[in-house]
Parts: sequence; structure tokens; C-alpha cells
Amino acid sequence: MSIPGNLLTTAMAVMPHTNADRALEVALTMDIPFWPQLPRLSYYEDMYVQAAEHFPGIVLDVENRKLSFSTNKFMDELESVMAGFDDPALFDVSRDYSSVYHKFLEMDLADRPAIRGQLEGPISFGFNINDEYDRPILFNDTVRPFMLEFMARRVNVQLERLKQKNENAFMFVDEPGLQFLFSAMSGYGDVQAKQDMATFFSMIHRPRGVHLCGNPDWDFLLNLDIDVLSMDIYTNRDVFAGYSQSIKRFLEKGNTLVWGIVPTNIEPYEKESLKTLREQLEDVWSRLYSAGIDRELLLSQSLISPATCCLVNPDFEKTVEKGFQTVKRLSETLRVAYGLSEEVAYETEDSARAGV
Repeated sequence: MSIPGNLLTTAMAVMPHTNADRALEVALTMDIPFWPQLPRLSYYEDMYVQAAEHFPGIVLDVENRKLSFSTNKFMDELESVMAGFDDPALFDVSRDYSSVYHKFLEMDLADRPAIRGQLEGPISFGFNINDEYDRPILFNDTVRPFMLEFMARRVNVQLERLKQKNENAFMFVDEPGLQFLFSAMSGYGDVQAKQDMATFFSMIHRPRGVHLCGNPDWDFLLNLDIDVLSMDIYTNRDVFAGYSQSIKRFLEKGNTLVWGIVPTNIEPYEKESLKTLREQLEDVWSRLYSAGIDRELLLSQSLISPATCCLVNPDFEKTVEKGFQTVKRLSETLRVAYGLSEEVAYETEDSARAGV
């Protein structure tokens, strides 16, 4: 299994920083580092904009920070884009769309337990990009199949770049839109959605997984053909614990769970402590053990992370960085408690400078 567990640390990618070097420095404090997405630094660093690069029909208004879609433009550009489908550069993230990504790829990352990348998933992308009639392109039966293949190729190209830096690289498909997938308001039926997601993941190379911060249909997610699932357990711990049998099957397949337990928004962060966060996480685990999930299996296939991304704090990156520090301390505390500390979490000069 190329995705390590044993309560090592990682984090989701969207960060509030406006200094790329500092954001990378903080990302490197995690055992499994990642390249940060920094929408406050540049609109090009926004996760939806990065996913939209070279997508036919996209209308990008950088000055007004707006992303939309033109059906006529899609038809005009489709043939030329498809003619370049064998060129990896068409699907990679260019320097114009993320200087941070390319700085990350220039680093020596071979001795990390793993590294991670990410791309906005097709469901969320399709929900959030509207055409000239203000209709999400996810509902367009012509655009949607193309979008699934285009985004799958983007994931594969990035994963290949990352594997050149570390053989244990893996990808998150960020899908906040999945929490709305089966709502009556979505206009997108569950049968079609399940078929589309199955098709999408069948085109993606392994290791592959999903990250989201909402409260989706957990059975649907836990039964997808993925290798890792990252979730906000801080908010959804009581709900998630109710899916013990699906969680058991997920772990018994050799898959990894990323427990997002440390809040990064100011108010919830300030009301918690290392002790309360540990108690909340171990309470969920205890309920799963009682439902028949083997403790050693769960611990060996678990990672620890912040609960969510956060761009709205009035102190910008300050509380987010505190959250990363707490993730690190919680991981170290739990690893000692469960006898996992012989696999020492990765330490670097960057970690020390970042205050972890």
C-alpha cells in the first residue's frame, strides 16, 4: 500500500497565505506535504480556475474574479483541444496557473513517506461553472462526458509528475459539491451521478481518493472505487460513526481514512484544546471498535489532518498555522499513546522555522 497511515499528518491544499514561500514552508511541516492553492495570492491559484485551464468554452475574467462558460466557444474550441489530447502539457497545471505547484516540483521530496496533489473534481466543477443561461454545465449532456475524461486526464498527468518526485505520491479529487449531489435541488439524479463517478474514477490511475469538507452520502463515498477518503470528522463525527459497516469494508479493502479533526476557523479552534480534540476523535474510534472494526487496522490506515480549509479568518493565516501545529502535536501524542512512535514523523529545518 503506497499511502502510509499510522496517524501521520497531511492537510487539504487551499490556504489563506499571500506569500507562496511561507505557504510551502507550512505545507512541508506535514509528514505528507502537498502543493498549496492560494486564491488570495492570485485568482489563477483558485482551485476552479486551475481545473479550468485549457478547458474549451471557459471564459476567464481575472480582473473580476469570475469564471463562466460559453457553449459557442466550447464548440469552436473542442476540435483543437481534442487534437492535443496526447500532449501531457494540455492537462498539467502551467506556471501561469500555479507558480506554487512548480516550486513544489523543484523540491527534493523523495525521502518523504508520501506526497500529495489535488484537483477540483468534475461534480463540483460542473456545479460551479455556469453557461450563458446561468445553468451549471454539469447538466449539459454534451459537455459532461467530455468534462469527466478531461478532468481524469488532468489528475493522471499531475499524479505522474508527482510520482517522479516520490513513488508514493497520491491524489485528492476535491469534491465539496458531493454533499449536494442527491439533494432535490441539484437537478442531477443519483443514478446518473453514480454512473458518472464510477466512470470518472475508472479513468484515474491509483492511488486516488476524494477530499470533501461537507456531509455527503457516506455510503456512496465509502463504496466508490477509491484508495483514500479525507473528511471533516470534527463537524460530522456523529454522522460518520453511524456508517460502521461501510467503514469496515472500506478499511478491509486496504484503503486509508484521513481524519480531519482540528478546526481552522477562529471560533471553533479557540474553544478546543489538544485534550478535547483527542477525546472527540477517540470517541468516534471507540464506537467503531464496538461495531467490530479492528483497532490496529484502523490506526494503521489512518492519517490526521485539519478539519477544513479556511480563507475567511480575520487573522488570515495565523489561526490556520496554529491549526497545522495542533495537527502535528495531536499526531505525535496519539502515535506515542498507541505505540506508533518508532516511525518518527518527518522533521526538517522548514518544520522548525514554521514553528512546529
